[in-house]
Amino acid sequence: MNMNMKKPRILPGRFAAHRRAALSGLGLSALLLPDAVAAEILVTVRNLAPAAGTYLTPVWVAFHDGTFDLFNAGNSASAGLEQLAEDGNPSGLATAFAGGGHGTTAGLIFSGGAIPPFAPGDLGAMTFSVNPFDPMNRYLSFASMVIPSNDAFIANGDPLMIPVFDGGGGFLGGTYTIFGSMVWDAGTEVNDELPANTAFFGQATPDTGAPENGVVALHTGFLAPGQGGILDDPMFAGADFTQAGYAVAEITVSVVPEPQTYAAVVALGLLGFAGWRRWRKS
Repeated sequence: MNMNMKKPRILPGRFAAHRRAALSGLGLSALLLPDAVAAEILVTVRNLAPAAGTYLTPVWVAFHDGTFDLFNAGNSASAGLEQLAEDGNPSGLATAFAGGGHGTTAGLIFSGGAIPPFAPGDLGAMTFSVNPFDPMNRYLSFASMVIPSNDAFIANGDPLMIPVFDGGGGFLGGTYTIFGSMVWDAGTEVNDELPANTAFFGQATPDTGAPENGVVALHTGFLAPGQGGILDDPMFAGADFTQAGYAVAEITVSVVPEPQTYAAVVALGLLGFAGWRRWRKS
């Protein structure tokens, strides 16, 4: 999946590390211990849709080792992805992640607006404390249902698309813009846009649409105006995400505090380790 990446926005904050151990000669060994260093990673979600545009369900995110594959275009959606794409329910994905051995850190980011879904313009964020040296924290995956819809969603199908740290623990991160051309169709429910079958458009209970038995593919868009579908509702008159340049969401992965501070702590550890080796040889 192609995403536009900008320079990450750096936020001030507190960085926790065992500086005393590094300076006293434990150095690199201390920094490599699981609890020796923690990076505070802020994941921010913004709905970039225009007024009367598409909404998003709370966004599920997970840190992993690069092997947690949410979906593959041309293949059937997993049961967990079907739950998310049809009803905005991330519990199936969370269960699959927790039992898959890909990582241990995940969460659900809610909108800071008046309602749980992300309305156009809404912003939400969550901070995660992770060990940058743990390979299970190197990458980030996200998933959210596009609403209203039968089974439209956004997610990174490539598990390596959003690197958080490099192999040496250096922070990477960045800002990723999700365009309408990157909205996916789970292929699990017919896109009839009938209110009774369409989440956030009149559907009263989960899993009520007509089964499609298809495969995951890029979404072709909503029914054209005049066909009684989503775009005919004034609340969603601006929800045609197939328009050129239509932006659906922005996801930013930033570190607290600056990477320079983090690098300085690692440098201190290396100096302490070098001093310890010289002392051992003397």
